[in-house]
Amino acid sequence: MPSNDVRILAQAAVPTAAVGAIAAVVSAVVAGGKGAIGAVVATVVVILFMGLGLYVLQRTAKSLPQLFQAMGLMLYAAQILLLFIFMAAFKNTTLFNPRAFAVSLVAGTLAWIAAQTRAHMKAKVLYVEPDSTSSATGDKPEKTGHSS
Repeated sequence: MPSNDVRILAQAAVPTAAVGAIAAVVSAVVAGGKGAIGAVVATVVVILFMGLGLYVLQRTAKSLPQLFQAMGLMLYAAQILLLFIFMAAFKNTTLFNPRAFAVSLVAGTLAWIAAQTRAHMKAKVLYVEPDSTSSATGDKPEKTGHSS
């Protein structure tokens, strides 16, 4: 991944992990050890799902830039759907507290989206890639118009 992509990933994952840690402490106080386990599992799931989604989106942007916006919308819809399916699959589990899991999953997802949005807004990304072939070969751009 290019350094800008890694920076955006880190700027989204770190706040999400912090929200997950807070959720784990609150869940441990409210629901005990199983609540803390549920919050930790939810945080890991959010970071994995959203991180993988960011990776797929960045690869799509590089290879098929014309599909970037549509892919982004489809990807976010698919991620939210997968998170709801994951919540439904574990709603009656005894491995961890399902309520702490669900609340932590929603909080982590919202934290990720907010942090990723902030990271993209602060990123200095070129909208137009400079043409590297003309500068590498020493070609000068053609002059058009009147010469002075």
